[in-house]
Amino acid sequence: MPDTKETYDVIIIGAGPAGIFAVLELLKEAPRLKILLIEKGRDIEQRRCPLMQGKSSCASCSVCDLLSGWGGAGAFSDGKLSLSSEVGGHLSRYVPKETLEGLIKYVDDVYIQYGAPEKVFGEASEEIERIKNLASKNDLLFVHTRIRHIGTERCKELLKRMRIFIDEKIDVIFNNKVTRILTDGARATGVKLMTGEEYRGRFILSAPGREGSRWLEREAKRLKLTLLNNAVDVGVRVEVPASVMEPLTSVTYEPKLIYYSKAFDDRVRTFCVNPYGEVVKEYLKGVWTVNGHSYAHRKTGNTNFALLVSTYFTEPFKEPISYGRYIARLANFLGQGVIVQRLGDLRRGRRSTPERISSGIVEPTLKDTTPGDLSFVLPYRYLTDIIEMIEALDRIAPGVNSRHTLLYGVEVKFYSMQIKLTQELETEIENLFAIGDGAGVSRGLIQASASGVMAARAVLERM
Repeated sequence: MPDTKETYDVIIIGAGPAGIFAVLELLKEAPRLKILLIEKGRDIEQRRCPLMQGKSSCASCSVCDLLSGWGGAGAFSDGKLSLSSEVGGHLSRYVPKETLEGLIKYVDDVYIQYGAPEKVFGEASEEIERIKNLASKNDLLFVHTRIRHIGTERCKELLKRMRIFIDEKIDVIFNNKVTRILTDGARATGVKLMTGEEYRGRFILSAPGREGSRWLEREAKRLKLTLLNNAVDVGVRVEVPASVMEPLTSVTYEPKLIYYSKAFDDRVRTFCVNPYGEVVKEYLKGVWTVNGHSYAHRKTGNTNFALLVSTYFTEPFKEPISYGRYIARLANFLGQGVIVQRLGDLRRGRRSTPERISSGIVEPTLKDTTPGDLSFVLPYRYLTDIIEMIEALDRIAPGVNSRHTLLYGVEVKFYSMQIKLTQELETEIENLFAIGDGAGVSRGLIQASASGVMAARAVLERM
């Protein structure tokens, strides 16, 4: 028989931004609630990524410290807070725009309270209008958003402060996985852990993050919840001299630009721009992908950003995450990890070599790569879209289309299968809520945090 433990008012699965902000909101309004937070990773002080310690591989880690643990994947991100209702998730499907903007302001204030800097990039100005007009003249849509940049090293300190505040006010279990959500008919009643214990709870908030999205999808199918297909974003990370992007990044820090390709009318967008930052590797469930960081107090001579092609699949295909993983595995197979290629070599139909990379004017910030040929990895359609986007970007940021520009591949965003939810983010199972990136309702720190607040407020109303 399983070891059945005590009963809680609220059980939260996952200690990423959605889970943490749900706790903060619950404690603010009802400090005497009995809350259990379960996280399969480690506490913030114990998180140690082998890559960040100079090691070349983290394939032996049973739980990825880069993605799991207190703070979730955001703990080692560069901490960009997109203060716009138009980017970073799908919460606008559940609440009016004015309500969402109020939530974003509320969450942003909490981040400031715990140490986020006061400075905001991208405030309305003549320079913003200039960029918007220049983009529109070159087939690009400029999405104006205000950005608060925390910085990779400052993110960890901010999360430590949240951890200290929450400490001893709730029960927290680290290094243990929830294997099953327990139900009684159409009502959630608790959770079962990998070690066999069962905990009962009046309300269950599932916030497993990107890394736990496949588990949540399996549970949703087991519970016969309605699933909605999400997009898969596939592309490359581009690295150029910082001076090339400076006219844009000095004004808006992270310019968000959208392009619709002439060849296929596909949507291509910039994502996660890192001025004076570095390209990094990510290891997720057996595949290597790339990402980027920028720091508050340390700069490189380069700027990097992703170019992602969004693809929505239709019936009968229902496995966008598997498709993205397939492309990432192909890159890993050909390049023994991450492939890097000069844009000029890609255009000439030849692979890059170590000699060609070293003779270029852009020094790669990610050294653990294999020079190769991305045309063997990415479908023709995606490469065509990306090259068209680079040509359009070059007209507003001359130098992006240089033959020396570096392309790292592949970058894949595994957006979770979306679960059918109410306006309060409750599933079709009563008292079971799904929040954050793992539930497909958010794609970044701000909206993930806001989703935690939304679910917490719904619980408080019912209490």
